[in-house]
Amino acid sequence: MSKIESPPFPAPPPRDEHELMARTQAIAGLSLGELAQRYQQIIPGENRRAKGWAGQFLEGVLGATASSLPEPDFQAIGVELKTLPISLEGQPLESTYVCPVALSGEDGVCWEGSYLRRKMARVLWLPIAGPRGAPVTERRIATPLLWSPNESEEATLKQDWEELMELVTLGQIDQITAHHGVHLQIRPKGANARSLRRGTGTEGQPTWLLPRGFYLRTSFTRQILERAYILP
Repeated sequence: MSKIESPPFPAPPPRDEHELMARTQAIAGLSLGELAQRYQQIIPGENRRAKGWAGQFLEGVLGATASSLPEPDFQAIGVELKTLPISLEGQPLESTYVCPVALSGEDGVCWEGSYLRRKMARVLWLPIAGPRGAPVTERRIATPLLWSPNESEEATLKQDWEELMELVTLGQIDQITAHHGVHLQIRPKGANARSLRRGTGTEGQPTWLLPRGFYLRTSFTRQILERAYILP
């Protein structure tokens, strides 16, 4: 009896959106445990580590190439991959990390040329369904969604970004709270003081700051899913 070989991992990059969606639809309905077994990949035993592993694993399965570069995950076709943990009822369970914040404000010249806009221009949403706290192995890949912001969504994202980056550029990042931003928010990203990055102080002087990231609120990702799937 011949041995069944696992698919290549990481996969070659998709040639176009059609091929990317075909790959994603082919794994919809599988649990991450089943998919890992198919690709002969080992899932970390500790749930917190496994959460970060899941996104990297799915990037490999689908052929993402950007890694940590400031570009969309599928560089050749300009598509970003965002996994989205959802409940069994289809509700987003947490906010979605988009990209790091340029603490010195160098990304704050204009929205049109910003790193965040490049990431959000075309997104493959990959919902991962399961009860809150469920082991990563038991979470299932739900129906994928290829999305671009409509005019209203982009206008609000732009307004949020401009208001937040103005505070960053003025050295007032510590004044940013969870109440800033309609769709977008800035939150700490580093784990401890050893993660400090160079930024801009209140007087324009160089200073050390905790890394921050841009996150999409769950209210916004829920809106995206509602528009696509007509959720309750």
